[in-house]
Amino acid sequence: MLKPDACFNKITDIEVSFLKENSIKGLILDLDNTLIDLEHNFIEGIKDWIDNIKDNNIKICIATNSISKNKIAYLAEQLDVPYVYVSLKPLKFGLKKAIKILELKNNEIAEIGDQLFTDVWVSNRMHIYSILTKPVSKDRFKIDKLKRKIEKWYLTKDNNN
Repeated sequence: MLKPDACFNKITDIEVSFLKENSIKGLILDLDNTLIDLEHNFIEGIKDWIDNIKDNNIKICIATNSISKNKIAYLAEQLDVPYVYVSLKPLKFGLKKAIKILELKNNEIAEIGDQLFTDVWVSNRMHIYSILTKPVSKDRFKIDKLKRKIEKWYLTKDNNN
């Protein structure tokens, strides 16, 4: 349940050809530490990447656990994509909303995010292609740093089996 279908260093490394090879017609994107850094700045090249994805007729929806509607609305508007906030990942609630927005079947969708215990876990439980990226910023809080160490251990352990 916690093994991602694919891993990339950053979201902009994911090419349209990879998505098409895997029959992906829609993307659910995590926001914090995937599209933006901890200061709420878009990562380099994300706007061009989003435009390229949309130009290739792949639908996009942001699904974030963020509770700040103003923040997510502003950022989603900058990218011209719909969004779901307070997604409550790893619960299925937010992804179900995003799937309705995309109007696609679960097996035609990939979720891209930076967290194993939220993004990957919920995607796999919903039979959505899961793509794990490295976080774009270093975590600030001890609990987040501990969580990343556990994720790293799990991924290393899983690759050795």
